[in-house]
Amino acid sequence: MTTMNGYDAVLLVSFGGPEGPSDVLPFLRNVTRGRGIPDERLAEVAEHYYHFGGISPINQWCREVLDALRQEFRVSGIDLPIYWGNRNWPPMLVDAVTQMTGDGVKRALALCTSAYGSYSSCRQYVEDINAARAAVGDTAPVIDKIRHFFDHPGFVGGFAKQLEKSLAEIEDRSNTRVVFTAHSIPDVMDECSGPEGARYSDQVAEAAALVAEHAGWTGPFDVVWQSRSGPPAMPWLAPDINDHLKVLASEGVDTVVVSPVGFLSDHIEVLWDLDNEAKDTAAELGLRYLRAGTPEVGADIVGMFRDLVAERVQGAPLQRLGKLPVWDPTVEGCCPARRPPAPEKSRTR
Repeated sequence: MTTMNGYDAVLLVSFGGPEGPSDVLPFLRNVTRGRGIPDERLAEVAEHYYHFGGISPINQWCREVLDALRQEFRVSGIDLPIYWGNRNWPPMLVDAVTQMTGDGVKRALALCTSAYGSYSSCRQYVEDINAARAAVGDTAPVIDKIRHFFDHPGFVGGFAKQLEKSLAEIEDRSNTRVVFTAHSIPDVMDECSGPEGARYSDQVAEAAALVAEHAGWTGPFDVVWQSRSGPPAMPWLAPDINDHLKVLASEGVDTVVVSPVGFLSDHIEVLWDLDNEAKDTAAELGLRYLRAGTPEVGADIVGMFRDLVAERVQGAPLQRLGKLPVWDPTVEGCCPARRPPAPEKSRTR
């Protein structure tokens, strides 16, 4: 087996999603395992999936990425096989790691489909990878996760092109506001992301500014949040997209362009929360509403994944547009769910 800088395989790791109505509830049980969420509550969420035929677009998106990336590897001289494992629906991570082990893979690089740093978007991927390795046993390959890529030129360019397309539909932009959205997380999770805290919200803000700049948008823009869940008493990142639309309408904005910069592809949260709920809110407020797309599976995104691999296996330079420090997601303590309590001060001197 070919080895490149110690790596002999690449593993695409994604969230996973149902591919038919009968998959929806079992998938949601996988996502929420251990959290004690009753089926009655899951059935409510399931309706979002049934609205789209019980199919999440994410698995087909992964298949397209895999096909394009294998071709890109051949052109770029990256002679490594690519495997695919999901966290919550087949093909499952543990099955991918089992196959890799049987194929003799010793060390792999994990391409995770989340661009940012927080417990749910970074550390949880690492934990699930490690759990799959533990289930396979001592012969399982070492698997290293790629860095956060929210400011990679391909990521920024992919979103910028979609934002440009939406802006091109607007003749008079004098009362237009661009709004960037990402998945809300509990405040405490954001406070624990990265060594200084707020790594997640800072990265989303920087990505939004970069996308606006590269799309040629010089007007005002906002960063807001969507898809929050959990108990109402727990503070989450705010404002919510629907609340913010009300504020914009009261300020005289007449057109809103929403770019879901927190999502690499059209998850159900994008399709339901933005193309249904937020769109309906905008209609009730009399706002013209345009939703910019997520990046196409093309040169920007495929080239980005190639670059992220080339950094590790070929020593290629980091491709970045932002100024935030790079944080290694393999470092213990990166993006914990909660910050560990400070040690008690000794009572003796």
